[in-house]
Parts: sequence; structure tokens; C-alpha cells
Amino acid sequence: MSQRQVLQVFELYQNARTRFVQMVAEQATRPQNIETLQNAGIMSLLRPLLLDVVPTIQQTAALALGRLANYNDDLAEAVVKGDILPQLVYSLAEQNCVYKKAAAFVLRAVGKHSPQLAQATVDCGALDSLVICLEDFDPGVKEAAAWALAYIARHNAELSQAVVDAGAVPLLVLCIQEPEIALKRIAASALSDISKHSPELAQTVVDVGAIAHLAQMILNPDEKLKQQVLSALSHIAKHSVDLAEMVVEAEIFPVVLTCLKDKDDFVKKNACTLIREIAKHTPELSQLIVNAGGVAAVIDCIGSCKGNIRLPGIMMLGYVAAHSENLAMAVIISKGVPQLSECLSEEPEDHIKAAAAWALGQVGRHTPEHARAVAITNTLPVLLALYMSPESSEDLQVKSKKAIKNIIQKCTYLPALEPFLYDAPPNILKYVAGQFSKVLPHDSKARRLFVTSGGLKKIQEIKAEPGSILQEYINNINSCYPEEIVRCTILLDTQTYFCRGWIAISHLLTERRIEQHSDSQERKDNDR
Repeated sequence: MSQRQVLQVFELYQNARTRFVQMVAEQATRPQNIETLQNAGIMSLLRPLLLDVVPTIQQTAALALGRLANYNDDLAEAVVKGDILPQLVYSLAEQNCVYKKAAAFVLRAVGKHSPQLAQATVDCGALDSLVICLEDFDPGVKEAAAWALAYIARHNAELSQAVVDAGAVPLLVLCIQEPEIALKRIAASALSDISKHSPELAQTVVDVGAIAHLAQMILNPDEKLKQQVLSALSHIAKHSVDLAEMVVEAEIFPVVLTCLKDKDDFVKKNACTLIREIAKHTPELSQLIVNAGGVAAVIDCIGSCKGNIRLPGIMMLGYVAAHSENLAMAVIISKGVPQLSECLSEEPEDHIKAAAAWALGQVGRHTPEHARAVAITNTLPVLLALYMSPESSEDLQVKSKKAIKNIIQKCTYLPALEPFLYDAPPNILKYVAGQFSKVLPHDSKARRLFVTSGGLKKIQEIKAEPGSILQEYINNINSCYPEEIVRCTILLDTQTYFCRGWIAISHLLTERRIEQHSDSQERKDNDR
């Protein structure tokens, strides 16, 4: 056998290996092939090819492993159990750019599934090698390494701390300053994933000057980059007043408000989230947002989108309104109440309805003027219906009840309360009766209307336990009227008023008796 024939055997073997890994990598892109490849023992066949003498075979084998591990956690666990990760980590420092990207892809695909698998990548020493890759000249290698670090960090504070301890944060901040948009996106995403877990981790990101660089990219035309930048700033701001103030000091207002009009829904959502995380901390920060036109801008944003995209904006309005009377009035003046009422009525998801109910309760709980602003939008009957509906989630029922209570206890606009006398359960009815007992003694017009509308008659029909708070309120209401009016109301069935003239006369007589009773009460009070 000649030398050429001998070498031809090796060449055929190399071609067969190349063709094998290429076909496996291609087959691994189709979900319907994954189970067949797994049953055929593909992991054990690919592992030796990671150390092949031919670089293209090594790279393609790593790519195939990454695609398989990316599919589900069982295959990712098979990569860990097959002792493949140490080989990849070792090769990260030795191989060319193409292999580094493929190896980082495998580490990302394994680490994304669970904290346990992410911890396995940390345990095999992947972090140090990935951080070294962040200093590589090739932007693609930096991007692959940043992506792997982000997937490890997103699981929990311990893994994020491990990424920080490996020295990744300063290099990630350098990456967001690179010209490549894809690298900026994933570096901002990684900083967001690190910041979200605790104030200490967020402070680590702040300490290397990340806020200023992130803030400069809020108006970048790339929508995916804006999504990640706004997310990172939100995760920093949410932890404490100091961190929120640092974000504000980067002069994000009023620039961030332009994102609320973006054509991309997730840019809108993340912008609302950022404003919410700032507003929730203090009245001063909320006032700053109001002064910048943030409340009106968020209300417009809520009106321009649907579903979960609305949720951060709804919550932001609730946080602002919760701080003080003046801030709640700013929400009312900006026409926030009709928008929240619309969300309460139209949104199909219970968690969004619950957020709207909570926000409305925060607006209406301050003064009678605030409560009236909510009541005149016909929101109270909707809240009552959601509270009483067996189809509502427990959270929605709790928040609806709390909102009803908050609003009713401040509401002196009796026409909005009167329907509750007919529909409300006893635990809500006592708050309604309590408001009537507070308002009627001081409002003669309201007393007359309460009789003519049938409200006084309905009060007599309520079966309250003797000595209860509800009974006390009923007694207080009855004391506003002459005894014969109350007795007549008890005995009289309004359906017997078949003659309109008699109805009108009876109303006039009732009004005169009420006025005389009121005048008598006032004279007694003056004599005292």
C-alpha cells in the first residue's frame, strides 16, 4: 500500500468526522430531532470531538453541544454529567475566536436552565475564563461571554455575587461603550441581571460608573438596546432612595418620557417600570416626576396600549397617589381616574384589574374631593361586582374590598353611595351607612332626597344585629327625621302610590316635616 493510499484513509476519516458533526449540528436545530439524537447517545459521541486535531471539527462539535443543551435541562444536565464543561473551560483560554464563541454558547445553554446547572458552570471554573473573554479583541467573543455571564447571574444573588467577584462588572461597563450594538445590548442585559437581586449588587454596578453610560443610551434608536438600558436602570433604582436619586441625578428626566411614546411596547413598559421604581420611594421623587410631566405622560401611555404593558404604569399612578393629597390630586387633574377605571372594566386579566383597583383606592382615600373624583366615574359598582364575583381571584377580591372601603370612608357624594344600600353585603354596608350617618345631619337637601329616592325606606329594611355598629349608624340616620316620617316609611309600600299627584303631595309634605324637624333641631342646638 502506497503512502498516498494510507493518507487517503486518514483523509476519509477526517471527512467523515467533519460531515458527522456538521449534520448533527444541523439536525440539532430542529426540535423534532432532539429526542432521537439523545436516544442515539449523541453526547458521548460528541465529547471526544471537542479535542479533535482539526479545529473546525472542535468548533462544530461545541456548536452542536450548545444547541442540544439549549433545548432542555435534561440535555444540559447530560453535558454536566459527561464532564464536558471542564474541557470547554480549558479550551476557552487556548483556542481561536470561533471556538471561544461556541464554547461560551455551550456554557450559556447549560447555565440558563436552573440555578443548579448555573452553579455547575461556576464550579468548573467558567467565570474566570469568561471574564478573560470580555477583554478579547473580537466583539463576537465579548458578546458570547457577556451572554453566558448574564444567564448565570440572573438566577439568584449568590450566582450574581460570584460573577461580581470574578471581576466582570467593570469589563461589562466597558462593553456598553463599544460601538457594536449587539454587544451593548447584552452587556446592558448582564448589568440588569446583576443589579436586580440586592442593593449591594446594584451598588457594585453603580460604583463603576454604569448609570451615566446607561443614561446616555436612553435615546439610542435601537429598540432592543433601549429595552435593556431601561431595565438596568429600573433594577438599580428599585432598591433604595439613594440609588433612585442617583438614577435621577443622571438627568433621565424628561428624556425618559419620550420612551413612553415609542412604537415598541416593551420600551414603553420598561420606561413605565423605571418611573414606577423611582416614584414609589418618596413624595419628593414623585413630585419631581409630576413636575417633569411624568404623570400625564404615563396616563397617555396606558391609554395607548393593552394588557401587561399597562401594568407598571397603573402601579406608578397608585404609588404617586399614595404619597399625599396633592400628588393624588395631580393624578386626578391629569385625568388618571377615567383611565384607571377603563383598565378596571376592560382588562381581562385579574392581576391587572387588581392593580387598577389598588391604584383607584390610593387616589380616593385622602379627602371627600378625591373620593368624589373616583365615585363620579361609576367605578364603585364595578369594584363591588369584582369583589362579589366568585370568578375573581382572591387578590382581586381583597384589593377591590380595600379600595371600596378607602373610597367610601371619605365619600360624601351620596348619589354614588345610595346604590350600595341595595347591593352591598353587610361588611361593606356598614361603611355606606356610616357615611350617610355623617352627612345627613348636616345637609337638609340630602335628607329630603334620601326620603324621596327611597333610601330611608331601604335603611329600615336592613336587618342589623342589635348593638352592632351598623345598627348604631341606622339609629343615627333615623334621628335626622321626625318619628312619624320614619314610621310611615317603615309601613308604607311605595308601590301603593299609583297616583302621581299623590306622590308629589306626599313628597312635599315629607319635605316640610323634615325642614320643620331640622329647624327645631337647630334651635335646640342654639339654646344649648
